Amino acid sequence: MYIILVYDIASVNRGDKRVGKMLKHCRKYLNWIQNSVFEGEITDVKLKEMLYVARKIMDEKTDSIIIFKSRDERWLDKEVIGVERMKIDNFL
Repeated sequence: MYIILVYDIASVNRGDKRVGKMLKHCRKYLNWIQNSVFEGEITDVKLKEMLYVARKIMDEKTDSIIIFKSRDERWLDKEVIGVERMKIDNFL
């Protein structure tokens, strides 16, 4: 499946450390495209694995993760206005 993941970490009580940890963790599974935004292909098992660790990093009382799912990237139209931070190139 293809997902877009967005997280929001509150700045209160160790927020800065959690932001860094979440960024590093999500980059293991997905492509970082903008602050707190990731996209990419991922299996159900890998998504569950990623979220299991993410829940340990975040504080579910103040932080959030939102996941948009699609069967395939081709079903999404993506338009970037301005500078694309992390251009994703497909190559063989």
